[in-house]
Amino acid sequence: MTERESSGRPATATLARVLDLIDPGIIDVVVAPRGTDVPVRGVTLYDLGDEDADGATLAGTILLAVGVDPRGRDAVEAVRAARDAGASALVIRRGAGGVDPAVVEAAEHGGTALLTRHPRRGWTHVLGLLRNACAQSGTFELAAVDSLRPGDLSGLANTVADLVGGAITIEDPQSRVLAYSRMDHEPDPMRRATILNQEVPRWRVAELRESGFFRTLWGTDDVVRLPADERYAERLAIAVRDGGEVLGSIWAAADGRPLAPDATAALRTAARAALPHLVHHETRGREAARRREEAVHTLLGGGAGAEQAARTLGVRPDRPYTVIVVEAYERPATEAAADPPTHAEQRVLDVLALQATALRPECVTARAGRRLFVLTPAGDAHADPARDLVATARSVPGTVVFAGVGPTAGRPDELPGAREEAEIVVRVLRERAVASAGANASASALSADVVSEVTLVRLLDRLAPLWPLAGPVHEMVEHDRLHGSEYSASVGAYLGAFGDTSAAARELSVHPNTLRYRLRRAEELFGVDLDDPTGRLLADLGLRLAYRAHP
Repeated sequence: MTERESSGRPATATLARVLDLIDPGIIDVVVAPRGTDVPVRGVTLYDLGDEDADGATLAGTILLAVGVDPRGRDAVEAVRAARDAGASALVIRRGAGGVDPAVVEAAEHGGTALLTRHPRRGWTHVLGLLRNACAQSGTFELAAVDSLRPGDLSGLANTVADLVGGAITIEDPQSRVLAYSRMDHEPDPMRRATILNQEVPRWRVAELRESGFFRTLWGTDDVVRLPADERYAERLAIAVRDGGEVLGSIWAAADGRPLAPDATAALRTAARAALPHLVHHETRGREAARRREEAVHTLLGGGAGAEQAARTLGVRPDRPYTVIVVEAYERPATEAAADPPTHAEQRVLDVLALQATALRPECVTARAGRRLFVLTPAGDAHADPARDLVATARSVPGTVVFAGVGPTAGRPDELPGAREEAEIVVRVLRERAVASAGANASASALSADVVSEVTLVRLLDRLAPLWPLAGPVHEMVEHDRLHGSEYSASVGAYLGAFGDTSAAARELSVHPNTLRYRLRRAEELFGVDLDDPTGRLLADLGLRLAYRAHP
C-alpha cells in the first residue's frame, strides 16, 4: 500500500451510503460477500509492491488498485491482500472482457467487496468522488453538527460560534462569504462591511495578501492568528481542505468578548466538520469548474472550440489578456522533468492558483502536470504579476517555481501564441537556473525582458533535428563523452570569453598555453576552426545543442 488517503474519521460511513452518493455507472459492485452495509473509514491507494503495509491503518478502507491488470494474477493478489488487510472494498479497472472469474472467486471467498470503475473515468477522478462521498456520509467530533442537513453552512457557522465564543464567517478561497453566524453583538467595521458586501473588501484582501497572511493560511493545516489592532478585533482562521485542495476557510472574530480559551482546538474540529458541508456546497459547482478548466486549455490551445471556450469563460473579444505559465519543482528540474508532480508540487500550484484569483478575481486558471496556466485581463496595476506568484511560492519550503509572462494578446485568437511565448520564457528561466547552478532559486520574467533568449530557444528548437548529423562539433562532443577529454569545454569557454584566451583559461583553471594547445588540437582532430566566423557560429550553436542533449 502507498499514500494514505484515509482521514482518520470514525468508521460510521457505510459502503452502501458512499456508493449512493456517486452517479450510477462510474463504480459498479461485482460481488459483495458481506453486503454493502459494511463500515468505511476512508480511501487508500493500493500498491502491490509495498511490503510495509499497515493492516491496522488499512482496515475498513476502500482500496484503489491503480495499475493492476483486472484480468491478471496481480488482480487476484490484490483481492487477497485486501482481505488480509480487512479492507471494506477493492476497486479495479473495468476491462473490456469483464472481470476474470478467478478474481471474482477470490473476492467471494475473501469477504471483501469487489468493485469496478468505468474505463473512461480516471483514477484521480474516482479517488475524488470516493473521498467526497466519504466526507458527506461520515460523522465528526462536533455532535451538534450531526443534525444539520448537508450544506447547511449557516447552521454550521452558528454551531461553531457557540463553541468558539465569537462571530464566525465561512468563506470560499476567493474571500467571498458563504455563511456567517448570528450577530449577538455589534460587529466591528470589517465584519459589517464583509457581511453587507458578501465578500471581504478587496483592499483588505490585498492587505492580507501583501502581509503574507494568505500564504500562511493556505500553506498550513493549522489555525492562524491575526492579532487585534486599533481598528479590528482579534481573528483566528483555518483552511478547510479536501486532501490537498482548499475548499474555503473558517474565520472567528472576537465578538464583544474574548474568544474561548479552547477556540483554537474548536476551530480545528470545525474545519473537519465543515468538510462534508463545503463538499456538498461545491458538488454542483465542481463540474462547472472542471468545464471551465477544460475551456481554458481549449482557448489557450486554439483551434476548434476556441470561440465557445471564450464564451464559457466570459473572455471578451475587445479586451486584452495576459497569459502566465508557472512550473513548480520540489527537486532540480533536470531530475524531475519526466516524473509526475509530487504532492508538494501540487500543493504549491494550488496555493498559486488561489493567489492568482486573489490578485484578480476575473482571472481563470488551469493545471497540466506541474504547470499552472493563468489567464488574466491585461492592464493590471501589477507590472509583473508573475513576480507576486514567485513571492508566494517562496513561502512554501522546498519548492522552486519559474513563472513566465507572455506578450499581451489583443484578441482571443492571439492567446495560443501568448501561451507558447510564456512557456518559452519558463524554459529560459529553467535552463538559466540549471546552467548557473541556481536551480534552487525561483524566478520570473516578462517575455519582453528575455527577447534574445526566447529567440535563441526558438532557433535551437528548429536546429535540434540536425544535431544527430555528423559534423565537427558533434564529433568533438562525442570524443569528449567517450574519452573524458575537455575539448568541448575549452572551445565553449573560449567562445564565452569572446576569444580572450587569458580570461577563458582562468574560467577553466588551466594555463593559457594549455588552452591554446587544446584549441589547436580541436581544429586538427575535428576541423573546429575558431578563426573562421562561420566556424565560430557553428561551434557555438553546436555546443548549445549538445548541452540540450546531455545537460
